[in-house]
Amino acid sequence: QVQAVESGGGLVQPGGSLTLSCTASENILKLYDINWYRQAPGKQRELVAQITTSGTTNYADSVKGRFTASRDDAKNMVYLKMNSLKPEDTAVYYCNAPYGRAYYFEWGQGTQVTVSS
Repeated sequence: QVQAVESGGGLVQPGGSLTLSCTASENILKLYDINWYRQAPGKQRELVAQITTSGTTNYADSVKGRFTASRDDAKNMVYLKMNSLKPEDTAVYYCNAPYGRAYYFEWGQGTQVTVSS
């Protein structure tokens, strides 16, 4: 089964920036709408951003104006540029391709983002 692979997380101070990357174990990302999710300790996974195959994006209200999703299909990559980070953005971030209530890819390990001074 195809697996999502996330990278780019780290420790950043409030107000800082990070860019997360998402790829898949096969060169097929260009076929799918891709969602970014995050899960903070003790909380449910939440949808953060969406990017369609045509490049249309949607964002959760909590990140609108600060996060930007993009994709480079030639490189089999999807990105999440995160600016003006806040402590409440601290979470493990995941990407996947939704299919109804299911997902096309096996969930990856995610990438940890910690926003702290």
